[in-house]
Amino acid sequence: MIPNRRTGVYLLLVGAVLATITSLGFAARQTPSDPDRAVLYLAIGWIPYTVTFYLLGRLFSSPGALPSMRAADIGLGIALVSLLLSLGLDAWGFTPAAVPIVHVPQAIGIYAGLALFGWGIGRRSNALTRRD
Repeated sequence: MIPNRRTGVYLLLVGAVLATITSLGFAARQTPSDPDRAVLYLAIGWIPYTVTFYLLGRLFSSPGALPSMRAADIGLGIALVSLLLSLGLDAWGFTPAAVPIVHVPQAIGIYAGLALFGWGIGRRSNALTRRD
């Protein structure tokens, strides 16, 4: 990457981290009064969270010639399975408002999966745009 581009990527990284923290802050503030709105803020916060790990993978990984997409595939799988499990629990009557502790493992799975997905895509992108 040329230096100007690298500076832009660092600025995007700072913006993505701030957007993630802001969405988590909004979700935490809305949780007691309106759990449905808190879930909305969490879901919107998935985008900057994934972009944060994409940029981290792009900036700080040192991939080979063309790395596999295994990390991104596994991450996307973990996120989708966790989301489906959480929706299944919700359909059976275990809503996040009624029994929030039941949804904690799925939430961790969603965030871990999105982090792996972003890192894998960023690593691959770094390998494709690198000039040796």
